[in-house]
Amino acid sequence: MSLLRIYAPLDVAPTRCQWALIGDGALRAGEGTLAELPRDAERVHVVIPAAQVLITSAKLPQGARRSAAVLAFAVEEANAAEPEASQVSWLGVARESAALAVLDRQAIEGWRAALAVAGVRVNEVHSELLLLPRASGEWSLAWNGVEGFVRSGELAGGATDRGSHTLPPLSLRMLLGEGERPSAIAIYGVAPDLAAWQRELDIPLRAAGAWDWRSAAADAGTSLAQERRGWRVPPGLLESLRPAALIALAALAIHGVALAADWMLLADEQRSVRAQMEARFRRAFPDAVAVADPALQMRRQLAQARHRAGVADAGDFAPMIERVAAGLKGLPPGALRTVSYESGRISLELASGDAAELRRIAARLGSAGLGVDVNGKLITVRAL
Repeated sequence: MSLLRIYAPLDVAPTRCQWALIGDGALRAGEGTLAELPRDAERVHVVIPAAQVLITSAKLPQGARRSAAVLAFAVEEANAAEPEASQVSWLGVARESAALAVLDRQAIEGWRAALAVAGVRVNEVHSELLLLPRASGEWSLAWNGVEGFVRSGELAGGATDRGSHTLPPLSLRMLLGEGERPSAIAIYGVAPDLAAWQRELDIPLRAAGAWDWRSAAADAGTSLAQERRGWRVPPGLLESLRPAALIALAALAIHGVALAADWMLLADEQRSVRAQMEARFRRAFPDAVAVADPALQMRRQLAQARHRAGVADAGDFAPMIERVAAGLKGLPPGALRTVSYESGRISLELASGDAAELRRIAARLGSAGLGVDVNGKLITVRAL
């Protein structure tokens, strides 16, 4: 798989760049405008100079990795810029702390936009520092004879200040005094006077040879920002699913036709039943002017006939309260606050609004042959 690395200093305009193309065991490097970049690479990585990426650590709460705002404020003390001006990336966990990378948001977005205009899609962003090889237990220093950068851990390091052929940079000496010292320091690039540096640093040094970001292994480094990829359908998937989709569509069509036919039959049956009810009501009460609800009108006419004959109807207070009393049997004293009756309905207001108790009471009243409606502490019952 071919890899195109683009060296992108954040303090210059994104018009020209150095680049390196790695593929098939060969390395090809060059420099030119963005429009002249190679177009046949399968992956594109932007490499930011080590001095322009701050790598720091912070203690973060659980889940903070997903919040860009929390990450930005976590490095506010270590970073002189405003939180909104920085892009903060989660690198991983090092020594029980979160390792974070901070770079200029506007500058990296400017490079992304310029490359997009040139037709180059960036897959990942890397720090030059984390491309530097490091052996276990050692530190690595990239040195150009005047200044450089040191990788002090898998996800740790930073740029150094100036030094000389015989005098190591002060920042390297301070870094060695802060925490656990390495077993040795490997120096890549221009080799200084190793004996003079060893006397100053009191640590073994070794010259590791030439190195720069172009020669880093293709799988080196930890990405600071990855391309957000949209969901894609694998090639050929839609074609392979076409028979199943046709079968599903046919089944849905058959089901829809059957559902429509069933609905039409039920509607016809409903009209037939209503016509029978209306005919029976008119036979029983031929003087009725209009029939809107034959079932309800039949119940009312029967209630009136019973009343005229001196017989109690199921919707009268006496028979209803008898059923209600049977349904409320077992309630503790004071549980029932008020009882009211109107037009064949009894309203019961309970002292307790316990949902489980209300369900039990409603079930008992329903088993007594009453229709039940529950609304908060109020239970309304009616004769069926």
